[in-house]
Amino acid sequence: MATIDQQFVEYIVKTLVNNPDKVAVERKIDEKGVLLSLTVDPEDVGRVIGKRGVTAQAIRVLLRALGTKQDARYNLKIVNTDEEGGSKREEAKPAEEAPEEVEEVEETEVAEPEEEEEPEQEEEETSELAEKTRAELADLDDLDI
Repeated sequence: MATIDQQFVEYIVKTLVNNPDKVAVERKIDEKGVLLSLTVDPEDVGRVIGKRGVTAQAIRVLLRALGTKQDARYNLKIVNTDEEGGSKREEAKPAEEAPEEVEEVEETEVAEPEEEEEPEQEEEETSELAEKTRAELADLDDLDI
């Protein structure tokens, strides 16, 4: 029978992935706390980790919140089951295999878009948010749970 923490992680991850049947959570207890090892289909690893690890970090934060309620320290390990060590997606075909028949297209002038200053503002806001999040996570790490 799965414990509440295993069920919690399974529920979250199964809603994120395309192959929920292949989600498995193993639980081990050691001197550092509870280690949950998450195994998913190789195609779904990217979905679970998210861009720059944001999704995985969010799951870990939720586990810490559960840990405060359960008086336990949780760690989440995402197990890579891909034997090749990389993505199993098809690689792009070399240019030599491209079709030889190519239609000629007339060149037209395209107006270049004006540069906007919004990306700099977004980067500043993102970095401020990242610093704030790191500080909050550091505070959570300092808690003796």
